[in-house]
Amino acid sequence: MPSLFASYLRVYEPLTAFDRDRQLFWRRYVKEGRAVAPLEGPVRQRTAVIEALGAGWTRLPDLPEEAYVLETDETLLVCPWNLRIRIAEAALSARDGVPPVLADAFVPPVLAGQAKAVVDDWRSGARVLEHGVPRLHEQISTWGVPLRWFVFVDPEERELTTRPDRRVLRYRTEISKARRRASRALSVLRKSVGDAPITEAVEEGARWLEEFHPRSVVELDYGGLVDLLSDEALGEDDSPALVAAGLAGLSRGDAEEATEVYEKLVARWRAIQLLERCN
Repeated sequence: MPSLFASYLRVYEPLTAFDRDRQLFWRRYVKEGRAVAPLEGPVRQRTAVIEALGAGWTRLPDLPEEAYVLETDETLLVCPWNLRIRIAEAALSARDGVPPVLADAFVPPVLAGQAKAVVDDWRSGARVLEHGVPRLHEQISTWGVPLRWFVFVDPEERELTTRPDRRVLRYRTEISKARRRASRALSVLRKSVGDAPITEAVEEGARWLEEFHPRSVVELDYGGLVDLLSDEALGEDDSPALVAAGLAGLSRGDAEEATEVYEKLVARWRAIQLLERCN
């Protein structure tokens, strides 16, 4: 199956974050061997959505509950896909800023109404308290890795595999560490650049992390982007270290160093983004 050229930021929660019914469901799900590996998941997700929607795109599909799973000696952690919610949000986003005639052609009003009901229900505090799960456990970025994601991880947490049959670059960390890093980064950014877009982006990510159980695990996965990079480039990639260096420069008031680091990062990831335009 072809790779999806996207990166992923995921949160795996322990079973105690879910209500009793969900705990039983996920235990049975793992016992039956149904858990999907992150390498296979993106293509499985896309296939499931396309098949469920059909040609009419007039309804929100009912999709089976799937998840990525981390098993340790101490606990089982689950990252649900929540595809129905993501489809509903995508349907509403497709109508934003589009003339009504075109919006209705792409996303019919009946479907938009269903999508809004699903999103409003999921976002409500009552829903979160009742079911014990946040809105989304996975964020996706195509043709690159958002620089703000690197704030949450440390270079020492990198896992790199470059075998011909398995190429993976990812970072995994305890959510408590990711939250502390985000807090420190926000403090530096607010003092040095104020309410800039990067500050708002890191703050949004920090708020998202606060939705999850304190014993969760955060994963930054380069996903299909590894197929766009050579083994040498993957081995030399130091994006989290560069982000940390840039923040350190800002905290010292060294704007020149911070700018140099930022420009290096932007140039690196722009080269990946430009591949989207290649024929």
